[in-house]
Amino acid sequence: MSAVKIDKSWVAGFATVAVLFAGGCTAIAQPSSGSATDPEPGSSGTAQVTGEQTVGEPAVDPVVADGALAGLAALPIRERAPKNGYDRSQFGQAWTDNVTIEGGHNGCDTRNDILKRDLIYITTDPMSRDCTVLSGTLDDVYTGKTIRFVRGVETSSAVQIDHVVALSDAWQKGAQQLDEATRRNLANDPRNLQAVDGPTNQGKSDADASAWLPPNLAYRCTYVTRQIEVKAAYGLWVTQAEHDAMARELSSCGATESADPAPIPVPEPADVSPAGAGMPSGDVYYANCKAARIAGAAPLHRGQPGYRAAMDSDGDGVACE
Repeated sequence: MSAVKIDKSWVAGFATVAVLFAGGCTAIAQPSSGSATDPEPGSSGTAQVTGEQTVGEPAVDPVVADGALAGLAALPIRERAPKNGYDRSQFGQAWTDNVTIEGGHNGCDTRNDILKRDLIYITTDPMSRDCTVLSGTLDDVYTGKTIRFVRGVETSSAVQIDHVVALSDAWQKGAQQLDEATRRNLANDPRNLQAVDGPTNQGKSDADASAWLPPNLAYRCTYVTRQIEVKAAYGLWVTQAEHDAMARELSSCGATESADPAPIPVPEPADVSPAGAGMPSGDVYYANCKAARIAGAAPLHRGQPGYRAAMDSDGDGVACE
């Protein structure tokens, strides 16, 4: 029989832990941390919402909100790119451990890493080296509900792992230009992942902040702050509507620092013209294609700010393809 590991004592839920202990599970109690995802296969069970409450998630500190507003001001503003070519597989195998960010190569898949981070009173399967979370309780930051999670074909979807910046949204706002390893990191970065109420996650789908914010008002500032952090870390851009929605939310939680100077919208590709071929366009300069991709400006068309013939290896008028 496996030993019970207890990180923190509790009273509520003791009977549940006792039953699971008898079945050979490892029980771990821990403090809560606090896109549509594939439910994990496994044993049957019952997961249910056990009540609704206001999550004690404090509003973002005004100083933090000011920092987020400054970060938002640094993000490029562009129109959403076409969704052509998007597929979940473009971001690697779902929940792979083969990443170079926090939690990578620790022997457990990302989904279970996040469940262990965000749930409390968890039990794990000792046969999986305590990687697989069998049950736990989620204080859901998106809704304020307390949700009971039990792993199983019929029940795992009660708690899902949300990509705070949805992968489809990321694809349309710069991730197309990222290499495979970086996209894989983005899909498994703990900063971009949150265990949440399944139906609420399904309702969000791939919406950005201009179209969807968490129902729990107390978490909205934290939510947009996390989106800004992720977009800055991976060189993604925002649309004008998305930028404005984020700025409004940050101002509601105490941000006072002016966002001026506002980010300069990156122009859409200009008509291709042979005039001035080979000369840098305007005052925008990118040292190389990597710099252009990080800025979210690639590909660059002849006549567009930042285009240089030296970056157009095949001379077709489109650099950094």
